[in-house]
Amino acid sequence: MRLPRFTKPYHIKDYKFSLVVLVLALSVIGVLAVGSAKAIYQPRQIFGVAFGIFVMVVVSLIDYVWIVDFYWLIYFFSVVILGAVLVLGTKVNGARRWIDLGFTTFQPSELAKILLILFFAKFIVEHAEDISDKLTLVKFAALCGIPLALILVEPNLSTTICTASVFCLLIFVGGLSYRVIGMILLILVPTAAIFLTIVVQPDQKLLKDYQQERILAFIEPEKYADDGAYQQKNAVMAIGSGQLTGKGLNNNTTTSVKNGNFIAEPQTDFIFAIIGEELGFTGSCIVIALLLLIVIQCILIGTRSQNPTGRLVCCGVGGLIGIQSFINIGVATQILPNTGVPLPFVSYGLTSLVSLYLGIGIVLNVGLQPKKYQ
Repeated sequence: MRLPRFTKPYHIKDYKFSLVVLVLALSVIGVLAVGSAKAIYQPRQIFGVAFGIFVMVVVSLIDYVWIVDFYWLIYFFSVVILGAVLVLGTKVNGARRWIDLGFTTFQPSELAKILLILFFAKFIVEHAEDISDKLTLVKFAALCGIPLALILVEPNLSTTICTASVFCLLIFVGGLSYRVIGMILLILVPTAAIFLTIVVQPDQKLLKDYQQERILAFIEPEKYADDGAYQQKNAVMAIGSGQLTGKGLNNNTTTSVKNGNFIAEPQTDFIFAIIGEELGFTGSCIVIALLLLIVIQCILIGTRSQNPTGRLVCCGVGGLIGIQSFINIGVATQILPNTGVPLPFVSYGLTSLVSLYLGIGIVLNVGLQPKKYQ
């Protein structure tokens, strides 16, 4: 029987079960941590993992080259859902980031990150010969600017920065010349310094008040100890209090982060504080190691692929997981200013969880076709 074009006669020996095991192990820790932080969300997290696994398996059997052939459709769909949230989205704490579907909420920016990796991987390969030309760079910047602007006005500065970082990683791996990179850095570094100098001023208009407060709280944590830096300071104390082996999941200690309500919504952006407090230094290291191994696996699968699009897709998915992990853990440990991005496969959030499983499914399909060139 002849197979449809979007699937192939794969060999089970090429399926990267090691990557699947790493993702599942991290997801199990996530389910336990979310349940310990807020037990009411654990059933939904379990459902998210189960549905994510289903999506991952199905997508891993669909030819990724067939998927990326629709790269312009993927791009326009991403822009449409990012625009739709500004019109149809539910406003929470002054931001429109979610669309209420009735049975659950949907966060378009999380899905868009994965879809845009597919688009730009194909776009960069299509322009491999002229990737450093001015016209191509202008096209790339314009195509990046539209979705980034839509995410920024939600407002969602943290996701904007994370997504922009992934785009930069893709074009760097795609062969952007070092001369162009040097010129960009010569412009960006002074611009960033000027931007930071302006946004800390009392009457600045570039950032919203809460965004400015987070930067000021990072610079002067003692001054904002009871306000902007409150959650981060409590997160650091929680992680330290776990010591080597932690206080144990679902503990009843009244001074813990979850029981004392020292951090708002600990099941999401500050889930690493729960892990540090309840699983200790050992548990924190296990989570970091699993994240690192997942990123390395994605990169290795990409390097073994003979298809340049496959290499970029794997690099993009691995880079997204790495960048998000660095930002999330950096915020929880007060290395970075307070900003909200989920910890991959661990934080509560169905859209983020399923979208990342979607990305892993595509990486697995790249691994199933290592010798596929085009």
